[in-house]
Amino acid sequence: MADDCLFCRIIRREIPSPLIYEAPDCVAFRDINPQAPTHALVVPKRHIASLNEAGDANLLGQLLLAAAQIAKQEGIAESGYRTVINTNAHAGQAVFHIHVHVIGGREMHWPPG
Repeated sequence: MADDCLFCRIIRREIPSPLIYEAPDCVAFRDINPQAPTHALVVPKRHIASLNEAGDANLLGQLLLAAAQIAKQEGIAESGYRTVINTNAHAGQAVFHIHVHVIGGREMHWPPG
């Protein structure tokens, strides 16, 4: 884990953020700036800066399966939800620790922006 990474600090419980999901390799918590009624972040416990640095297909699969589980527990799986991974600044990545946004609870439009 990176010492100064916001998400690593949440994982280490140095910054309070109630977890809505936890598995051996990842956690999820609510986004502090939600873009929909449900907006959660699924984060690997191991620090990986972005999708460009990810090399573990199993871990990436676990993040997506966790996103599906969160959508089910939040009651948005059947109506629909969006999963997003922003990679680097021009794509909107603000915290450089890979994470999957799980966004739902309202109708989504395309293109997203």
